Amino acid sequence: MAEVKRVERPLSPHLQIYRVQLTSVTSILTRITGNGLIVGTVLAVWWLMAAAISPGAFALANAVATSWFGDLVFTVSAWALWYHYLAGLRHLVFDAGRGLDIPTAEKLGWGVIFGSLGLTLLTILIV
Repeated sequence: MAEVKRVERPLSPHLQIYRVQLTSVTSILTRITGNGLIVGTVLAVWWLMAAAISPGAFALANAVATSWFGDLVFTVSAWALWYHYLAGLRHLVFDAGRGLDIPTAEKLGWGVIFGSLGLTLLTILIV
C-alpha cells in the first residue's frame, strides 16, 4: 500500500488571510442595532406602563429612566435608531441596483456611520 504524504496545513487558512470589510461590519451593526433597539423600547414602555399603574411604580421607573443608566440607554438607542434608519436607506439604494460597486458601497457605509453619529449629536443638542 502506498504511503500518503500529509501536508501540514492550518485548520482555518481563511482566518489568516481574511480582511475585515466595511460592508460586512455595517451589515453586522445593522443587525445589532435592530436588536439593541429593544432595550430602549422596553425601558420606555416600562416607564409609560408604570405611569398608568401607580405613583410608586412610576417613581421607580422614572428614577431608572432619568439615572445615568437611563441616559446611557436612551442615548445609545438614539444612535441605534439613526444608524438603523440610515442603513435601511442604504439598502434601498442597493435594492434599486445602485451603489453596488466597492468604492460606492464603502462611501455609503462611512456615510451611514458618520451620519448616524452626527444625527445622534444633533438629537442630543435639540432634545
